[in-house]
Amino acid sequence: MQDIRNIAIIAHVDHGKTTLVDRMIYQARQAREQEKLGELILDNNDLERERGITILAKNVSVVYKGVKINVIDTPGHSDFGGEVERVLNMADGVILLVDAFEGCMPQTRFVLQKAIEMGKKPVLVINKVDKLNCRPDEVQEEVFDLMFSLGATEDQLDFRTVYGSAKQGWMSYDWREPSSDITALLDTILEVVPSPEVVEGTPQMLISSLEYSPYVGRIAVGRVTRGTLQAGMNITLCKRYDIQQKQKIKELMIFDGLGKVKADSVQCGDICAVVGLEGFEIGDTIADFENPEALPPIEVDEPTMSMLFCINNSPFFGKEGKFVTSRHLKERLEKELEKNLALRVKPGPNADSFVVYGRGVLHLSVLIETMRREGFELQVGQPKVLDKTIGGQRCEPIEMLTIDLPEEFVGRAIEMVTRRKGALIQMEGRGDRTHLEFDIPSRGLMGLRSNLLTATQGEAVVAHRLKGYEPYKGDIERRTNGSLVSLETGLSVAYSMDKLQDRGRFFIEPGVEIYEGQVVGEHTRDRDLNINICKTKKLTNMRASGSDDKVMLPPPVVFSLEEALEYIQEDELVEVTPKSMRLRKIILNELERKRKSSDFNC
Repeated sequence: MQDIRNIAIIAHVDHGKTTLVDRMIYQARQAREQEKLGELILDNNDLERERGITILAKNVSVVYKGVKINVIDTPGHSDFGGEVERVLNMADGVILLVDAFEGCMPQTRFVLQKAIEMGKKPVLVINKVDKLNCRPDEVQEEVFDLMFSLGATEDQLDFRTVYGSAKQGWMSYDWREPSSDITALLDTILEVVPSPEVVEGTPQMLISSLEYSPYVGRIAVGRVTRGTLQAGMNITLCKRYDIQQKQKIKELMIFDGLGKVKADSVQCGDICAVVGLEGFEIGDTIADFENPEALPPIEVDEPTMSMLFCINNSPFFGKEGKFVTSRHLKERLEKELEKNLALRVKPGPNADSFVVYGRGVLHLSVLIETMRREGFELQVGQPKVLDKTIGGQRCEPIEMLTIDLPEEFVGRAIEMVTRRKGALIQMEGRGDRTHLEFDIPSRGLMGLRSNLLTATQGEAVVAHRLKGYEPYKGDIERRTNGSLVSLETGLSVAYSMDKLQDRGRFFIEPGVEIYEGQVVGEHTRDRDLNINICKTKKLTNMRASGSDDKVMLPPPVVFSLEEALEYIQEDELVEVTPKSMRLRKIILNELERKRKSSDFNC
């Protein structure tokens, strides 16, 4: 029997989690020629590399001093809560990775709370101690206070701390004394993290994750909690609602470094991948053929937000994408449901639309971004927050919002958040920056990040996590400015845009193809304005002085996908195609829009 340790890494976005795991792999291989950490191996999805966040949990294993350490990379963001719980189910201990300057952040708290509730003991790693102004000792105190407030036991509070810099490749027990490698961390893992309990009996494994291979199809990943699994053995797949199916394991694989290797059998406590099962879902149990016993399925947090997905029916549809029909959209969303636990999909108000429920704007925007890269064209409506009725009272999701920003912008930030029904809970100085904590309704967060970044000249660090449901806080004033809507289909012309500069700011450049009903800018007033920016200058045979001056236009406002989703109003959609993103009115024709609004007002 091989000695095994299963650990999950908990960290806030960009605190160096993926870099640390890469270091562990290099050290275990002792590949000194690969000392340069050029490319991160773990975040191998394009979206993850661009955003610098981990979206999908991945498994890696390293062998150190004859002990196999299975390392599971967890997503840091609370929008991926479905991923987090599944990962912690497979681990016996956790590494809590914290930035030596930033300290505890909301997403760290979110995953740590889950880990403490499940009884996992953490090893604290204070990373980036090579940073200027770092405060490792204060951060350690902060972590202790946080764990105490989350209800940690005496044993959990008696945690070991390792300091270091994953980027420079060292860890030690004293941050003032750098070492040459990360041996201190690996030794601490072997000492502190318990080896999994070996339970004899009939085999049991909870399917916690999914992988897909074009050659063998869907692969089930999980941890063997009892007995031994063998390649070729007959098993029973226990699904929800007491459904049982007799199946056969074709192949077993265990994780080795970054890849997988075939295994004849997998012992209790190890994490493995099972090939050959059909029709399984995350949360199902692989059990004994004769006497199946199901494990309790994974509970996942409920969705807090919904969004309308529909096919692209704009005048430019089908120009850029490969998948443009409602059948393509339906199949893609069904495929996503198999591995994205926190997602729900229901039919929309008409045949070509679907209502998609998720954990937040980031959760849903990552799905939209992935689909657009795969060649899909779709249109997405305004995100809507899901209310609940608790005890006869209307309740809404409340988030805990933290903002770190320079002192001179504090007043402006507090004013912006309180206008959106946020309540200030804590305020403390951290060097030349100030740390603010608020309770704010989820709907108050829409559009807040971009406004805060503008108001603080890009200095604000904003993070939030779901706290729970509380009574409805009342109406929040939404975007006060109307839209500039195109009256014509054609090319935008600099001459027309120049003449309309005083009416608002534009979202497009001159020389871009636009269509009737497209939102091309933001009006300075609170109502929509229909404009024609395709009109060219009429040529005469007279030359007037100054008439041929060069047109100088300010640069257009460019939205990211999240910003666009947070910006649009109820009667608008975001059109997403592989190459472009446009804002548009649901009803493109101006007369029809007027008729609809007059019918509505009657």
